[in-house]
Amino acid sequence: MFFFKEEDVAKFYTVRFLYIKTSLKGNVFEIILNRPEKRNAFTPTMASEIAFALAYAKSQVDIRCVIIKAEGPVFCAGADLNAFHDPTIDLKNLTLAEPIEEVRLGDAFANLHKPCIAQVEGSVFAGGFLIVCGCTFVVSLPEASFSLPEVKRGIWPMQVMASLLEIIPKRKILEISITGKSYSAEEAKNIGLVTQIVNKEVIEHEVNKLADLICSNAPYAVKSGMEALQNISDIAENDRHIYLKAQLDKLLKSEDAKEGTAAFKEKRNPIWKGK
Repeated sequence: MFFFKEEDVAKFYTVRFLYIKTSLKGNVFEIILNRPEKRNAFTPTMASEIAFALAYAKSQVDIRCVIIKAEGPVFCAGADLNAFHDPTIDLKNLTLAEPIEEVRLGDAFANLHKPCIAQVEGSVFAGGFLIVCGCTFVVSLPEASFSLPEVKRGIWPMQVMASLLEIIPKRKILEISITGKSYSAEEAKNIGLVTQIVNKEVIEHEVNKLADLICSNAPYAVKSGMEALQNISDIAENDRHIYLKAQLDKLLKSEDAKEGTAAFKEKRNPIWKGK
């Protein structure tokens, strides 16, 4: 499962998380960042917990959508640099399996291949962009802000650039990184970082409505499409249509495709199996 062995992910419910909370409601899996006293800045252990939860969501056919939320007034302040520089500060989770290699949150999200919604009710700083950029949808409150202040500390948002490159132009990435200035939710929406802005009293409803819409559609088709879109950048331009036609042919043979066709003809709601 990328950063964790399959047999370790299978023991998900034996893990007692220190820095996140999780819950499963129907086909929707929630991950809640739960280190509000440190503005949800992630330590190596917290990053591993997030990656482990994502690996579990990926492994479960019945999970069709992931929602990322956060406790406290800040969605995520990025990496806890003290904990990354001094491992003795990082409290280890002894119930969590050791990752196969050092966890990279950007890759953990990229490997999910399922729709993921960030419910942003507080500001996002620095490495917190790895989470919002890793999500398919970002639903934000109007008062949330987004900034990469690393340059003010003598560093640079290196890994964040890889995640941002999938969303916004290089020139804008440089502007955000060089200036270190704060962008409003509206500005973030204008550049594609945020997908929807809603008020606090309706954000939960809007996120759940979006999750329900996602779950009503064919999960195997969604997974296949997300994988194909991710892979296409590694394929020569002249070969892309050949690759995509092969993926469509494979998809047409799936149980979900056959069920979708049958349900349409019979004028009923489809019963998806995710395969």
